[in-house]
Order: sequence, then structure tokens, then C-alpha cells
Amino acid sequence: MIPAALGALSLLIWLYLLLARGGFWRLITDDQPPESPPPPRRIAVIIPARDESSVVGDAVRSLLQQDYPGSLHIFLVDDHSSDGTAQAALCAAGQAQHADALTVVQARDLPSGWTGKLWAVSEGLQSATPFSADYLLLTDADILHQPGNLASLVARAEAGGFDLVSRMVKLRAESWAERLLIPPFIFFFFKLYPPRWVAQPDRRTAAAAGGCMLIRPVALARIGGIAAIRHQLIDDCALARAMKSHGRIWLGPTSQATSLRPYDTFREIGRMISRSAFTQLRHSALLLLGAILGMVVTYLVPPLLLFCGRWPAALGVTAWLLQVVAFLPTLRFYRLSPLRALSLPPVACFYLAATLHSALAYWNGRGGVWKGRIQDPAHATIRHSS
Repeated sequence: MIPAALGALSLLIWLYLLLARGGFWRLITDDQPPESPPPPRRIAVIIPARDESSVVGDAVRSLLQQDYPGSLHIFLVDDHSSDGTAQAALCAAGQAQHADALTVVQARDLPSGWTGKLWAVSEGLQSATPFSADYLLLTDADILHQPGNLASLVARAEAGGFDLVSRMVKLRAESWAERLLIPPFIFFFFKLYPPRWVAQPDRRTAAAAGGCMLIRPVALARIGGIAAIRHQLIDDCALARAMKSHGRIWLGPTSQATSLRPYDTFREIGRMISRSAFTQLRHSALLLLGAILGMVVTYLVPPLLLFCGRWPAALGVTAWLLQVVAFLPTLRFYRLSPLRALSLPPVACFYLAATLHSALAYWNGRGGVWKGRIQDPAHATIRHSS
């Protein structure tokens, strides 16, 4: 009786996800070039960077080589790097013969109440004020932008009247661990934040992907500037929520921008997930329990029911088949074998373990560790180390 009930519940969940969750699983990209060139708007690019010398040069070059008719200036904020990040960026700009389009800003000491990234963004925004930009592009030091990405972002913002246009960049999937775990990361993200719902003004769902966000400065000013979210660890989604309350936002996947950051091992990917997983659950033990139960019923129950008799097995097989169907577009996006769709149940176990680790780290005062900074401690004051 219980196995059959669990099988029916899992099947209902997958029917809901496939038919009524905004079509998130289709992973529809917006990578076609605009039909006509966008207006030549002025764009200030803000790049917070802390010890990013291995990737920042390629990121800067990709921005300076955009096929874009308007003015563009990069404000790279060196957040107390110790590896020559600023020099790598300046060298790249010189090699691209656009040294005058890059300004390196040295971030001041991190004040209490701010996360490191948002303080660096704030420093960049302050330096960019005289540029009088029509749009701000907030991007990361590891993001490689294809030549048409900026024009496409502006065209999307102009055509839809969006205050925020964000693209989930294509994360690297080269190592064995990345190929197994990164596509599910994208799948889980859009399951949580269906792009169709994000764009609908009448829905509360709001999200953005921090690696690529085009923002109207006037809209940012309406919410009180970046200081309004200065303490947020999941800053991109917090920014999206604040901006959707005053305007329109858009989110979608893309292959026009890719991340150069490697996550070669299971441990590295686990740390990436753990850094913000418990924050996503609002530090609630009850929500943590609910997330565990939900993942178990959704992903683990279907294959386990194969050993529980005829009817439970039939329900389990059907639910697992729907799970596979939902994951196939993500695998096609990454050009990986469709057989990998069968790996979602064990991958879900890995994500559950990383989420539990995130909760334990938070309760032990080590939440949100990123490059030497504890950004999500179990008390109000954000701690950091230089």
C-alpha cells in the first residue's frame, strides 16, 4: 500500500513538472541575433574580481570585441586580489587595442553588513557614475561573451521594456564530475525559477543569473541601488525580486555566454552547491526537511519501486520515464548522451548531501565560504578575512 502511494505521488509530481511548471524543462534559448541592430545605448560593464587572473583576461577581451554599435566601458573592481588580477585585465585590454575602455578600480575595505561581491559591485557602480550609462552589465570575471551577446541583450531589453535582462550562462562541463553534475544544476535552477513565470508580471517568481545581468540604472535607483540587497548571499535572485516589484524582468538560458571557471572534482562542485543551498532554504530546518523529503519522493522513489511489486513498479517506471523525458533537453543543450538522463536519482543524492553540508556549515559558523570570506554566518554580522 505505501509503495503504491509513493509511486502515485511521484508520478503526480512529474506530471505537474512536465505539464504545469511553466515548461521550464524545455530549456528554450534566445540566441538568435536581433532582426535589426539595437539602439546604440551606452553600457557600463561592472566586473567584481577577486583572484581571477587565470580567467579575467579572456573575459575582458570578449567584452571589448563585441559586435555592438554603442559605447562600452568596463569597470573592473579588483577586490583585494593577490594574484595579479588587475594586471591581467589591463594586459588583455592592451592586446585588444582598447586600453582606454577599461578602468581598474581598487575596492576599499569591506564594510560590515556587505557581502564581498556586492561591495565590489557598489564600488564599480560608483566609479561608473560619470559615464552616464543607459544600461549596466553586471557580469563575472570568468564569463566569456560571444560577439553578439551584448547586442542581443540590449535588443531583448528594448523590445520588451525590461528593466532587467539576465541570461544563465552555459557552465563548463568538461571534466567527468562536471558532465555528471552541472547539467542537473541547470535543470534544478530552472525548475525552481521557470523563465516563463519570471517574465510574467502577475507572478511572484523572480530570479536572475549573476554571471550576465543587463540593468537599467533608473530601475536600480528605484529600489535604492545595490545597497538595498547589500547583505544578500544569493544576490542575483534578491536583485531580481526587488526589481520585479517595480518593473519587468526576463531570464533565460544561453550559449552566447559561457563560464570559464573549472569545477574539476566532485568536492569542488559540492562546495559550490553548499555555499548557498541552506541560504536558499532561508536557514530553516523545517524547509530543509521538506526539501529532503521532496527530493527523495521525486527522484529516488521511482527507481526504488522497481523492487516493490507489480503496481508500484509500474508507477515507478512511468515516473522515471517522465523524469528522463524532462531532462533530455538539458542534455541536448550540453551535447551529452541521452543515457545520462538515467543518472538523475544518484545525482539527487549528491545534491542532498551538499545541502546537508550547507546546513551544517551554517550552524557551525562557516556558511557561504568563498575565497577566504565567511559570507553566511549564523549571526547578523558578516565576517571576512582579507
